[in-house]
Amino acid sequence: MPKTMLITGCSTGIGASLVHSFQKRGLAVFATARTLSTLSAFEELSNVHTFALDVTLESSVQECYDKVRVTSGVKLDYLVNNAGIGWDQPVLDYPIEEGEKIFETNFWGVLRMIQVFAPLMLESKGTIVNVTSVLAYVNMPFKTAVAMLSETLRLEVAPFGVKVLAIVTGTVGTEFAVKTGDLASLPDSSLYEAIEADFKKFTFADDGRKKTSSDEFAEDVVKDILGGATVRVWRGASALLGRIGAALFPQ
Repeated sequence: MPKTMLITGCSTGIGASLVHSFQKRGLAVFATARTLSTLSAFEELSNVHTFALDVTLESSVQECYDKVRVTSGVKLDYLVNNAGIGWDQPVLDYPIEEGEKIFETNFWGVLRMIQVFAPLMLESKGTIVNVTSVLAYVNMPFKTAVAMLSETLRLEVAPFGVKVLAIVTGTVGTEFAVKTGDLASLPDSSLYEAIEADFKKFTFADDGRKKTSSDEFAEDVVKDILGGATVRVWRGASALLGRIGAALFPQ
């Protein structure tokens, strides 16, 4: 049986591109999204199985685990935690309820997937891949949380032969970036209202920076993962610049 891989958040963007890139290399891919109908483009692809999955629900994650376990023969070689949602506002304006939703998906959802699928990863001595961002190194809380989770997890599972890789993502042209940019508005009471135009321009949707296509990004990431990369890799436009900036600029 070919090597097996589960990817979360496959309806569009990076997740969808990863499905195509891994499938054409002969892997058996489990493509997931909250709404099954958004995965219809994969139905005709050989070795691609589509499952509905909401990473915020324990029951949904467990149901997906049971399906993968039966289909894969009790092993999973790669788990790619890609699902996420975005929000872009200053800390003083940040709606707590939105922050809780974001952490539930972007952090607790990742941890939930790792814990539930751990038996399959241990069986195959596989690789856990967490898609994070250069924003993890410039004070985006939920991205930083996933980056630190990856570091801790890597040390804890290494004795059991399981690898952990963090994909530090630069600017990638996806629908996710557009949606995040659309949310970049400030309340009338904001201390930053006077510079709201500059704030909106800084968001991924309208910052004018070069963006890597999701397909190009996926091809680079596939080579990293199948090549056995561990710890972290920096991929996407501006990723290297972000890496240098995080190391050199005042904190």
